[in-house]
Amino acid sequence: MARAQGARAQMALAYETVYGTPPVSGFTKMPFASTSLGSEQPLLNSELLGYGRDPLAPIKDAVTADGDVMVPIDAEAFGFWLKAAFGDPITSGAGPYTHEFRSGSWTLPSMSIETGMPEVPRFAMYSGCVLDQLSWQVQRSGLLTATARLVAQGETIATLSGAGTPAELGLKRFGHFNGAISRNGSALGNVVSAEITYANNLDRIETIRSDGKIDGADPSIAALTGRIEVRFADSTLVTQAINGDPCEISFSYVLPSGETFTFTVHAVYLPRPRIEISGPQGVQATFDWQAAKAASPARMCTATLINDIEAY
Repeated sequence: MARAQGARAQMALAYETVYGTPPVSGFTKMPFASTSLGSEQPLLNSELLGYGRDPLAPIKDAVTADGDVMVPIDAEAFGFWLKAAFGDPITSGAGPYTHEFRSGSWTLPSMSIETGMPEVPRFAMYSGCVLDQLSWQVQRSGLLTATARLVAQGETIATLSGAGTPAELGLKRFGHFNGAISRNGSALGNVVSAEITYANNLDRIETIRSDGKIDGADPSIAALTGRIEVRFADSTLVTQAINGDPCEISFSYVLPSGETFTFTVHAVYLPRPRIEISGPQGVQATFDWQAAKAASPARMCTATLINDIEAY
């Protein structure tokens, strides 16, 4: 009897033409580190009296399909998650191609994602997947990964894959060593770590249906927040926080082969931090920043990915 192992797990992704309807072809094999994407249906205890001390059979509650996928930030596959977060990019160039993903789109694509465990076999197709949140950390060392939080319409289990033979991409991972942070076009020094979280704040359309699925997940007011922890060496950021002025902060990664990923937040507002002296070691300050729509360009953020992929 075969036992399921994560090392043999597979994931394939394709964009949907009709929400909740998996396409018959066009799937791409996606690299991932872990996933909690799944469907669950809790049981409700019976509240009825008069039948003795032993409880009656429970009743099934509503079905919920969602979860997180941890993915590497790489030069090719990460563009699929950026499209899910921001919508269709503006692509230019003739190889390499520049894909510019802009915040503020009212329409987000839905995806069908299949996770497979071939040794069981079990292939779970999650249709109507919409990206709710995309987040990652910036630090000095370690693996550079992002977490994509998804809201799905439903789950279908099969013993054969519905993704066919998915296309494979070349894996070129960015690392923390390839990263840099700039403020208003100049390098921002003394940064110890940073966090970025972009949220679409999806509104689940939970209508009454015989199949228990939702009707959709609509994006509402987006949010872009994060944290920057710096060694306290000057008052540049503290002065900005006191004055209430925004700044532009860019997080960029460059591979030796020429692929780049740049995430630019056009209007970052910093809170006034508490400067604590906790001992003889260096003093650090933490800024829990928020982003808003900038005057120019008239959007909150831009993600630019330069690679050899012609279109997403």
